[in-house]
Amino acid sequence: MSATDQAQVRRLTISDIARMYADGERIPMLTAYDFPTARILDDARIPMLLVGDSLGQVMLGYDSTVRVTMDEMLHHTRAVARGARRALVVGDMPFLSYSSVDEAIDNAGRFLQDGGAQAVKIEGGVRSARIVEALVKAGIPVQGHIGWTPQSAHGMGGKVKVQGKTREAARGLLSDAISIQEAGAFSIVLELVPEQLAALITSRLKIPTIGIGAGAGCAGQVQVVNDLLGFGDFIPRHAKPYADLKGTIAAAAAAYARDVTNGTVPGPEQTVRMDDSVIDEALGRTAADRASALEFEAGIPLDRDL
Repeated sequence: MSATDQAQVRRLTISDIARMYADGERIPMLTAYDFPTARILDDARIPMLLVGDSLGQVMLGYDSTVRVTMDEMLHHTRAVARGARRALVVGDMPFLSYSSVDEAIDNAGRFLQDGGAQAVKIEGGVRSARIVEALVKAGIPVQGHIGWTPQSAHGMGGKVKVQGKTREAARGLLSDAISIQEAGAFSIVLELVPEQLAALITSRLKIPTIGIGAGAGCAGQVQVVNDLLGFGDFIPRHAKPYADLKGTIAAAAAAYARDVTNGTVPGPEQTVRMDDSVIDEALGRTAADRASALEFEAGIPLDRDL
């Protein structure tokens, strides 16, 4: 992309997302955790990139998202914000970073000021509505997240499971969604919700729903980019892999190891040479150097007065 093209790229805003929804356009969203991936996804014109706290498991090797810190989230958000010129970047508020209004405003502000994000995502429905409202009033765009909320995994029984399958649970999720909308969120992630319930919630709201394991009735969809690219050992049922990068990388690494072992890499194409005469000069192998050596070998005259 030329400097002129870069200057013409405009960062999407929550108004653009609202316009896409109003026009009936499906909204694709992906997670991103680093500069090169963000650049590729941005060039592919993905309108929203989520720096999810899922990075704890898929990038940092943690056993849950609960262990992810604000500093780690900001580190990855900065990289994504540098890589994406057009996409709306959403920073995922990590565990215990929004326990109170003051703490939430402070940490959400760090995502925008230090991280370069344009919005934040917060888990929880009715219980988080007060936080969402305070952030929105402070000028910070918020994306909600209800259904299966990984940060609350311990309180939800620990095992990942679909939410809202009973009458009471379904009513609770609908109430959660309406509360988050009324608090001012610009969109809501629905995770692991039966497709009929997700479609119903979507029809009752005026803001877009972004589904993950919630069926095709949502206004948009989000996937963990590692699942999309086939990086991990496990692909969730709700994810559709579009590549097998794990296999591709493994094959490339094995081929590289073979070439190094066989001595075929680096070859002429990967090698830089210099003028042999320069090497001769550096090592004292020129005719002038040989002449000087002969003079030195002649030694000191024996009749010299010492």
